Amino acid sequence: MDFCQICLIAIGLSMDAFAVSISSGAAIKKMHIKYAIQIGLLFGFFQAIMPVIGWNIGRIATNYIKNIDYWIVFTLLTFIGCKMIYEAFQPNNNCTKKNPHNIYILLTLAIATSIDALAVGISFSFLNIQILTPILIIGIITFIFSFAGIYIGHKMCCLFEDKFEIFGGIILIGIGFKILLEHTIFL
Repeated sequence: MDFCQICLIAIGLSMDAFAVSISSGAAIKKMHIKYAIQIGLLFGFFQAIMPVIGWNIGRIATNYIKNIDYWIVFTLLTFIGCKMIYEAFQPNNNCTKKNPHNIYILLTLAIATSIDALAVGISFSFLNIQILTPILIIGIITFIFSFAGIYIGHKMCCLFEDKFEIFGGIILIGIGFKILLEHTIFL
């Protein structure tokens, strides 16, 4: 997997955090840069740590499933992508219900938006990808998107958050199909 593919995965994974950041930004009455930094760091940290956990789980399981690992990667990425697209079409009034200053709410949101990254970490281990570079890229891109999302949300409210989740889902599904094709066509 090359640098561009890892960046695309990072962008796809960051879309949930980006959408939540937009809605959090919409709920902030008086904007301060510290809110954007806090949310960006929290989301970036959890998006970076979850693939490490998944990668370690995958390392343990890889000997048992090495003949079908690409099917599992395809299934995980496709499932995550479809889930993101499905959730984008569900009724959602989170813009007015989130308190972006409450650390417990932020932690819950950071963990919830990074669960997908755990599955991607499992996929990385099946593909025998060293984890350090991907987690740095995922963490940095998620920080940037979350930081920007706070300001976008503060300016535009919740108008576009669902579109970003759809975009992220499509990216993950596309990468899943690419990996499947690489392993089935060249067998």
